Amino acid sequence: MSTIVEVSEVIAVLATALLFGGMTLFAGGLAAFLFSVLPVAEARRLIRAAFPPFYLLVMATAAIAALAAMPLSSMAAGLLLTIAVTTWPTRQFLMPAINHASDTGASQRFHLLHGLSVIITLGHIVVSGWVLVTFAT
Repeated sequence: MSTIVEVSEVIAVLATALLFGGMTLFAGGLAAFLFSVLPVAEARRLIRAAFPPFYLLVMATAAIAALAAMPLSSMAAGLLLTIAVTTWPTRQFLMPAINHASDTGASQRFHLLHGLSVIITLGHIVVSGWVLVTFAT
């Protein structure tokens, strides 16, 4: 195995692990934690402030993992690139629409859009987890 492929493999595994763990912790723990220790208004403010950089981290980490995975598996690289690409509209369009629905009291719309964002994030977690397992086997 060449040194470039070995380095690429280490970067791909570590970046994918960071992606999987970061998304899991953020999506599964942050909101629940904040709402359990802060007043609702403060928790909402912090979550709104945290999501834009979270999505940037997901895009960057997935893109780095995808580039590093290219010499190892075109399937893994493609899946990781899909995570990076599909996070952009979630950040740029879906997140503001969720915030607007919340701000205007459009409860049904908020729940629909928030549910969509949860499905997208869960999909990203499952895909990155699958890629991580394929790297390990």
